[in-house]
Amino acid sequence: MKRVNKFIDFDKKSEIFYNNLYIDGEIVIKIPLNSNNGKTIKIDKFDLSKYTYLISYD
Repeated sequence: MKRVNKFIDFDKKSEIFYNNLYIDGEIVIKIPLNSNNGKTIKIDKFDLSKYTYLISYD
């Protein structure tokens, strides 16, 4: 079974808040919270221990 953690973060470079779905400690799906900003969903390999996030939630 896949484990999913949820986090909100802020990209300082593009000034966008993202809703992140962190799957099994290695993949993140980044969904922009403001859909009017022209940004799309991103899927990347990711190491959460290297970054600061704003909040985690269930």
